[in-house]
Amino acid sequence: MTEANEALTSPEDRYAARLQKRSSSSVLRARIVESEKKNLAETFAHLGEDDALVRAPARIVAARRRYVLGAGKSFAYATLFAWDLSAGLSQVLLIDEAAVRSIDVLSDVRPTDVLVVFSFRRYQRQSVLVAERFAEAGGTVIAVTDSPDAPVAAFATETVTVPTSSASYADSPRRSPPSSTW
Repeated sequence: MTEANEALTSPEDRYAARLQKRSSSSVLRARIVESEKKNLAETFAHLGEDDALVRAPARIVAARRRYVLGAGKSFAYATLFAWDLSAGLSQVLLIDEAAVRSIDVLSDVRPTDVLVVFSFRRYQRQSVLVAERFAEAGGTVIAVTDSPDAPVAAFATETVTVPTSSASYADSPRRSPPSSTW
């Protein structure tokens, strides 16, 4: 302690150094960072072994039209994906229920069309219903979800699972059993 007091020149610096060592927020931050590092390592290991992650992009690239959907918290992931996808491919349309409505998409599904659905717990009924109708109309559905048992996976040709056990307080996206109340 004497060495620390001599190295820090002002009482304010010494007080801040002692406070930081005991700070519960510093301990919490370290735990969260460590948890997220572990989570990312597990996720990348899983994705490196998941063959759907090879087949799904091939289907997306080969499609004539590419629709992207996500509801609730999954809408943010869908938006980012559609934005990135549209940088390299044409005919990428985000179903946002404003400019592109699901009812309009479902009225003109073709076998060459692909719907990429982001659906994480708490699963949104709208995403599952649109995926079901899209598949019934003859289009290809690719699900990006947190569980192979997610409701949307039942209608998907390819299911990319993203296992995560994030430190986030929210249900979505985190690895957990599918909700029966979707």
